[in-house]
Amino acid sequence: MPKNKLADLRDHLFETLEALKDDKDPMDLPRAKAVADVARVIVDTAKVEVDFLRVTDGMKCTDFFPEEAADSAPAGLRASPQRPQQLTAGVRR
Repeated sequence: MPKNKLADLRDHLFETLEALKDDKDPMDLPRAKAVADVARVIVDTAKVEVDFLRVTDGMKCTDFFPEEAADSAPAGLRASPQRPQQLTAGVRR
């Protein structure tokens, strides 16, 4: 089971934001940018996992998302024969 979950990413991002706002010892901008860049990559991989859930109709779950997230995914997020474009179009922004 992976060590980090999506909630952990949020925690790290909020910690970075708090460190940037620290008046006495603010985090340096290059380091904060590096954190943001890594977070962006993690979010992009989460989008791939959402596509995976669509393709598998939420029947399989990756370890990044909590198991209950796949179980409670709304039908609108799942692929269907009526909406095959979801299988190839990726996550819409």
